[in-house]
Amino acid sequence: MLHELLLKRHSIRRYTDSPVDPESVRKVLEAALLAPTSKNKRPWQFVVVENRETLDRLASCKDFGTKPIATAAFAVVVVVDSSQSDCFVEDSSIAAAYMQLQATDLGLGACWIQVRNRFTADGTPAEDIVRETLGIPEMLTVECIVTVGHPDEERRPVDPEKLLWEKVHIESWKAVE
Repeated sequence: MLHELLLKRHSIRRYTDSPVDPESVRKVLEAALLAPTSKNKRPWQFVVVENRETLDRLASCKDFGTKPIATAAFAVVVVVDSSQSDCFVEDSSIAAAYMQLQATDLGLGACWIQVRNRFTADGTPAEDIVRETLGIPEMLTVECIVTVGHPDEERRPVDPEKLLWEKVHIESWKAVE
């Protein structure tokens, strides 16, 4: 079943205007809280945003790739305390991936929007815009925003025959020619 879910999951960037039921929102968040972390530090925190005006403001945090935020039923801002773990990027990324998989399993769509190390055209860090919009303390890092909603696009499952097996090396590195 997990394998089928992995084949089915795609980044969904267009959503209908249908709301997501509270139980599904809870399950998406529960998936994030179940994510493993280095040394069980759990350095992440999550800000759930459903307010349309706030979503619109977050959609302007960088110049490219943020359109899904404006149309999502909700978004989860993944925030992490880098002082708690040297694996903060990995820890927060796994939580974001778990949310995307849970959304797919619920028949919803989801998309990762990178925030950390991204900027607007004038050089303003995307993190600063997200922090200011949501009141996130300066000492926390904003890794990404995961958008969730009912898909307004259809994607076919990945064809396993098209997987890049040449990128897998057994026992030692072997150059691909």
